[in-house]
Amino acid sequence: MPVTHERAVDVGSKRTVFSRNGGDPGRVPALLVESLEFAYPDGHVALREVSLEIHQGEKVALVGPNGAGKSTLMLHLNGILSGEGEIEVAGLRVTEPNLPAIRAKVGLVFQNPDDQLFSPTVFEDVAFGPLHMGLSEDEVRDRVDWALAQVGMSDYADRLSHHLSAGEKKRISIATVLSMGPEILVLDEPSAGLDPRARRNLITLLSELPHTTLVSTHDMLMVRELLPRMVIMDEARIVADGRTKELMDDVALLEAHGLEHP
Repeated sequence: MPVTHERAVDVGSKRTVFSRNGGDPGRVPALLVESLEFAYPDGHVALREVSLEIHQGEKVALVGPNGAGKSTLMLHLNGILSGEGEIEVAGLRVTEPNLPAIRAKVGLVFQNPDDQLFSPTVFEDVAFGPLHMGLSEDEVRDRVDWALAQVGMSDYADRLSHHLSAGEKKRISIATVLSMGPEILVLDEPSAGLDPRARRNLITLLSELPHTTLVSTHDMLMVRELLPRMVIMDEARIVADGRTKELMDDVALLEAHGLEHP
């Protein structure tokens, strides 16, 4: 049977609870979503009463069948879409006046890197965000150098972005958001389309980055290895939220929501 999400989920005989402030009343969540609802212009309801809290340094998987609402939720986190409800990033509400600051805090990496890489060279792609933050030329160059170093692509600054492999493009896409100094990384299907070596390199990279991370994916093997917490969405709702190992051990839960045990 589906599991009803009420800020806690029964997993077998254990009860996994994620409190609003991680047990610390003075702690501000890295991300807070409260009662978020959204429908597209054609009337399709994509989000129903979605509430989610993620704390600094957490690495969280967002899983579920196609059409569950995962991508719609992610597009709300930096204001690309706007529904009914409340969203806060590090205590800052996601509202129109705050969007420039929010988009610097939330680094969104699209599934298709060609949607993110549009400049002639890697350097220009990675510099795009810092330039539009009004930073000096020296600071932009420092940020680009740092971001490329973080993803192991320091020697690629002068390369043509459209000539890179799929795995290289994924890394550069991550660098484009790292260069803006985000507090949260939000990645949509980061391992999709990668060969085994590129996938392994990506998992290693994500494990080493210290950022709070939310990853939407169908790659359950990656979830098991990389992401200690798992949130399951289905039919526009969050239906389960708990420790990855415990939720993955609940085969009936996975099957009820179109997921396979890895």
